[in-house]
Amino acid sequence: MGQLNTPVTHLKLGTRRSLLAWAQSSWVARELERLHAARGLKVELVGIDTRGDKILDIPLSKVEGKEFFVAELDDALRSGRVDFSVHSLKDLSLERPAEFELVCMPRREDQRDVIVFSPKALERLGAGEPLTVGSSSPRRLENLPPFLSRALPTLNGRAPQVKFAEIRGNVNTRLGRLHEAPGAERYLDGVVLALAGLSRLWRDDKGRAELEKLFKGCRWMVMPLRQNPTAPGQGSLAVECRAPKNPHDAEVKELLLALHDEPTRLQVERERAVLAKWGGGCHQRFGASCVPVPELGELLYIRGRLPDGSFIDEAKGPERGAAPAGRAWNGSDWRGEGLEWIFEGKESSLVGKGCVFIAHARAVPPSWVPLLSGKRIWTSGAASWFKLAKMGLWVEGCAENLGFDNLVPMLQKPVLGLAPLSGWTALTHEAGLGGWEAVKAVATYRVSGEKREEAAAALRKAGSAYWGSASQFERYGAALAPEQLKAMKHACGPGKTAAALRAKGLEPQVFLSSEDWKKWTAN
Repeated sequence: MGQLNTPVTHLKLGTRRSLLAWAQSSWVARELERLHAARGLKVELVGIDTRGDKILDIPLSKVEGKEFFVAELDDALRSGRVDFSVHSLKDLSLERPAEFELVCMPRREDQRDVIVFSPKALERLGAGEPLTVGSSSPRRLENLPPFLSRALPTLNGRAPQVKFAEIRGNVNTRLGRLHEAPGAERYLDGVVLALAGLSRLWRDDKGRAELEKLFKGCRWMVMPLRQNPTAPGQGSLAVECRAPKNPHDAEVKELLLALHDEPTRLQVERERAVLAKWGGGCHQRFGASCVPVPELGELLYIRGRLPDGSFIDEAKGPERGAAPAGRAWNGSDWRGEGLEWIFEGKESSLVGKGCVFIAHARAVPPSWVPLLSGKRIWTSGAASWFKLAKMGLWVEGCAENLGFDNLVPMLQKPVLGLAPLSGWTALTHEAGLGGWEAVKAVATYRVSGEKREEAAAALRKAGSAYWGSASQFERYGAALAPEQLKAMKHACGPGKTAAALRAKGLEPQVFLSSEDWKKWTAN
């Protein structure tokens, strides 16, 4: 890059004026100053009002045109009023003016949607009142209703009812509506927001002070990406500057590159390729989320309604070779047909005062439901979430069948206000107590009624096996001769099962679920 005789030490950053936009742009400014402290770089924020900030009474999906939050920032960059601008990447269209360059994507925040519920929401559910949730996103309105109908708790024998209301405005304005009086025109039982935005606000002193007031008494739900993938690029920031035509702009670009995160760019490119294929923008009714998983590589979830009216629901994992020939043994077909409770009644004191991770819905003895109703509960996957909701329990989120360890970064997000891991209790089955070093594990049940001899006989005739759990592998792996066990092709889900097989010197193929494995072996 060409250098000026006098290095650039002062930059002007164009940003929207909203609390969130200001917080995330302030973070970019401080990071750039930190990275270039040796040259004494200072970054000044320049607030700019955009069309999207002014149109608050109409959902953007019903407004003609595009670049609602971008055009005025572009004008400022084009005219030289600012040196660069910061956008939420999902606000940018796929076709950008050639005079600008998207030079930098900082490391992405978690892209999930969350719903923050009013302090009165649970009481209203118990009374059989329908909950009104605020969102104007066609994508969210497509995917959220069927999920919430099963994810919200069933109370007093009443199935949850949810309706949606169109809502615009800044984050603090939306959250403020949760604290209106029920029945008031502006009252909402819940608002759908991006977790990334809330996390960035929480990092900002002014933003955190505002959120602490607005979160008071509220309940959370973090939407799983499999059922609710987000807008392509959600959680990512886009830093744009002028395409260099002079030494000054070339040096600005070089300074900004220090913030770039290449894995983020690659993930966002996969998501935006879906958008390019089917179109959308503010009108899209489908989500696309790319998620890196240590044991699986990158997963791409796509779900929603396409422009031609068809529905898509895909989870794309890594490319795999041909499935092994011969018989395949599916451990999911040989799970226990019953269970036996280990702890009841007074033993419920084993659950501490912190948060609870429920490894399977079966791990909740019926007598423990009243005890758990006051806890902050997370679980293993959507299937257990729905079963726990049927019991009347409020579940905040799940590990999406990727294992507890994969969930830990989420549980440690300060904005969620959850207990440290030392304050968590995991409820599991008797044979699943191993591998819970970070949290206290309690076995509440043991599996009974398994057709063990029949299962073992079927396994001896198989050339490949999918293991449903580490304890299942310990039971049935012993039925095989060591040489057969080594020769067999093994598969399992991510997490503790994969770790247990590797500890035995095996190299399992990891799948998102037994259903994905079955599809693979059927081809």
